[in-house]
Amino acid sequence: MSIASALFWIAVFLSAWTLPAHAQAPAVISLGYSGSGISTDLMGVIQKGGLWTKRGLDVRPVYFNSGSVLTQAMLGGHVVISDSDVPAQLNLKVAGLMDVSIIAVTVNRIEHFFVVRAPIKTAEELKGKKVAISRFGSASDLTTRMVVRFWKLDPEKDLAFIQSGNTPTRIAALVAGQVDAALVSPDSIHKILASNCCRVLADLSEIPLDYARFGLVVPTAFIKKQRDVLRRFLEAYVEGIYLFKTRPDIALEVLQRIEGITDPQTLKWIYERNARSLRENPAPDVKGIQNALESIGTPKAKTAQAKDFIDSSLLDEIQKSGYIAKLYGK
Repeated sequence: MSIASALFWIAVFLSAWTLPAHAQAPAVISLGYSGSGISTDLMGVIQKGGLWTKRGLDVRPVYFNSGSVLTQAMLGGHVVISDSDVPAQLNLKVAGLMDVSIIAVTVNRIEHFFVVRAPIKTAEELKGKKVAISRFGSASDLTTRMVVRFWKLDPEKDLAFIQSGNTPTRIAALVAGQVDAALVSPDSIHKILASNCCRVLADLSEIPLDYARFGLVVPTAFIKKQRDVLRRFLEAYVEGIYLFKTRPDIALEVLQRIEGITDPQTLKWIYERNARSLRENPAPDVKGIQNALESIGTPKAKTAQAKDFIDSSLLDEIQKSGYIAKLYGK
């Protein structure tokens, strides 16, 4: 081998040696999510934009048919980040099963519609009726119970809760007349209304209540062990929200692909609603998390303090770096 050739291969070796670890082998992240709707659409935009890949991350989303099943997967170590169903994930720590922390809240309100069979005109008429949820202890369960209490009904005495699954299954149960009411995500509301079986009793986003419905929850130990990985992951989410809000062409393409919607007006309506709901800076919100804790309903949850469930340090670093402001040209 010539001296020049030897020097060339030494240079190649040294350059590879000095590359960041994530450039050589992407960090693998198992990301759990439940249901469809805004969080799934945001993930689609992030993937479409290659935002995880460009940060040296190999994110592998795993779908679960309810938040309670996702909670079991988190407890078993099968996923290291939960992308949805914040209230169900909080219950891990409330119950003393696992120390988890909320590192971001992407949507800080209840997004769903409360849909009922057409003959039902008022909340009072829900008494004695069957309400579909995904699973006991899931966000759909906790949110539904909180909403009916808001309407001065007793969820334990006035209603029968039926475990049916996520939005598509709940819609099927409504159409078939197997249940009388259920939460339906904005992305799917047009499907149930097109059947003419049902009507919207309430748009829950209009309830004046901060509520940590969608966000990122991780085992607290993971923050310490993989801080750099999590920061890159969060930066991708922040940029994904920016992309969703400012590039409707990308978001609409994702919505059409994921939700199977072709009607331009329906697509536009869903896009605009989701874009408004996503927060530019998804820092954990104390009020929203406190309300999510109280919705769990157990004595321990009612006395828990939101601040003990929050780790905003990573998003604080991202914000202080000027990254979010730079994205939006502020």
